[in-house]
Formats: sequence, structure tokens, C-alpha cells
Amino acid sequence: MAARSGTLPADSVRAMFDRIAGVYDVMNTVMTAGLHHQWRERAVDLAQVGPGSRALDVATGTGDLAIALSRRGADVVGSDFSEGMLAKARAKAPGLRWEQADALALPYPDDAFDAATVGFGARNFSDLARGLGEMARVVRPGGRVVILEITTPVRPPLSTFFSLWFDRIVPLLGRFDEAYTYLPSSVKRFPGPEPLAAALAAAGCDQVGWILTAGGIIAIHHGRVASPGGEGPPRG
Repeated sequence: MAARSGTLPADSVRAMFDRIAGVYDVMNTVMTAGLHHQWRERAVDLAQVGPGSRALDVATGTGDLAIALSRRGADVVGSDFSEGMLAKARAKAPGLRWEQADALALPYPDDAFDAATVGFGARNFSDLARGLGEMARVVRPGGRVVILEITTPVRPPLSTFFSLWFDRIVPLLGRFDEAYTYLPSSVKRFPGPEPLAAALAAAGCDQVGWILTAGGIIAIHHGRVASPGGEGPPRG
């Protein structure tokens, strides 16, 4: 959860996620009926990492996606701008490398990783193009960038259910904190699958595609970092 912004100043968003770190995993499980772990595994498949690979999980939150990457044998760095979230990640997996970092100005050299991932954090980048550009910059040519994110379905009945769940139920689940009214608004502001694929291509990736799952509520975008002059159009 790095560089989160939107309708709130970045410092306020950081403080908000520090505040809810203790209940974040429970709320994720409730809101997704526990399916978020399956979605992360699919994202890891698309990252194509294994023993000897280096991977960066941006906006790592409490670290579940970074931990999933490490189970494939990769050397993983989990970065986030919320120290509250990182404290939970460190408690889960003290053997992994957890670092505070701004997703819009990653403190890593060019071509340092074989893959960069972000799970449920890209929608909160205050500058999406810059955040995606940073992810592509730190991945070597031929490496992978993967984005796991909530998207808004457009066809009923799922669109009706989605609106009811995120506009009414989720804020009730988190009625003691503004974070769970912030969540639905951040999802609504985020680009749909095709514009997000175009943004990933503009960031320097080719072979861009996406998978819709959970009836169209979850999108997993993936692309290969292109060699100079090697970008190609997105494809669904």
C-alpha cells in the first residue's frame, strides 16, 4: 500500500492504513469470502518467478503477495509506505526483506528485478502512470509486471450486486473507520481493464494482457518489460 492518494492527501492516506493495519487481513477475508488468496496465486503464476529470480512487490501491505512469490523460490522485496502495514508483514515472514518505499519513486536501480507485482494497491497510486513506469523501470527487459486489482463490472446482475456490496455493505463493515468508505471510491476512480492495459503498455511493457475472474470483479493485468523500441499493443 504505497503512495496511496485520491480524495485524501497522501499523509492522511498513510495514516489511515497505519491505523487499520491490525484488522486489514480480517477485513480482506470477509470482503472477498477468502478468495483473495486464490487471486494472488494466479498473479504469481503470471509473474513467472522461481528459484534464482528477484521479485519486488510494490504496495505490499501486510505482505501476502510477497509471501506467495517467495514460496515459488524467488528472492523477494516487499515495499510499502505504511510502516503499520510493514510491521504486520514482518511478523508474518521475518525472513523476507521488507522496506518502506514510495511507489512513485522506488529506491532501486534500473533492471534490478525479474518481476514487479502490485496487489490491490495500484488504484491508490496518486499518479498511476508514474507508479507503473517505476515498476517497469526496476524490472529487466523480458521481466514481468503484474497488477492484481478490483475492477467495476458493467453488466447486471453482477454490476448491481457489486454496487450494493461496495456502496452499502463495505462501508458498514468498516463503519468505525473512513478507510472503508475510501475503498469504494478508489475502485470507482480506477481505470477499467482496457485503459489499464494501455497504461501498462505506455509504461514500457509489451505482450500486455489481462484475466478477468470472480465474475468480472477482479482483473489481473500482466506484461513483459520491452527492450527499447519493442513495445506492442495491449491484448485482452
